[in-house]
Amino acid sequence: MSCASGLWFSICLLVLYALAELSDEVLEQEAFAFDKAILLYLHQHATPMLDALMIHITRLADPKTVVPIAIAVFLFLRWRHHRLEARFFALNALGGVVLSYGLKLIFNKPRPQLWSQMISEESFSYPSGHALGSVVIYGFLAHLLAYLYPPYCFLFYGIAGVLIVAIGFSRLYLGVHWPTDVLAGYGVGFLWVSVCLMLMRLQKIKDSDPA
Repeated sequence: MSCASGLWFSICLLVLYALAELSDEVLEQEAFAFDKAILLYLHQHATPMLDALMIHITRLADPKTVVPIAIAVFLFLRWRHHRLEARFFALNALGGVVLSYGLKLIFNKPRPQLWSQMISEESFSYPSGHALGSVVIYGFLAHLLAYLYPPYCFLFYGIAGVLIVAIGFSRLYLGVHWPTDVLAGYGVGFLWVSVCLMLMRLQKIKDSDPA
């Protein structure tokens, strides 16, 4: 195992541990004290212009946005004969959907109801599907683009990072998720993307083995 791989594995273990601890606490209580404090603080600084901006940002992780993006990326990869990458991108996207809805049903956590919300959400709160989905789609896409176009790798990762953070923040600003929901979504998304990338790398090694 290389130094970089070892570091990545260590980060995954830390994220998994933190996620397990957080999830255990979530099962015992609806929300943490800092959850409410953060949301109320953000709401105190709300403005009509920020309201409109955050609604547009949060839509970047809506199913009606990410599904067409995922289909377009899959078709592009197939068209460019990157069949392995296309297959694992599909696995990554579909797995993200299963994890999001499955974990919401398991934890059955209510959404915040601290003020009259501008958008309506009917599913459960934990983990944030938008946060999870943003990491799964935009994070994996950034990795693929960095692999295909190495000179622009920092640009791709930078754009993905900004999108992921902005989407998570928009969920808090709009009051449809607790901060712990967003953190959990990031954690689950990161771990799932890591698993998919690891499996894709192993498959590439296997395919390149002449034996």
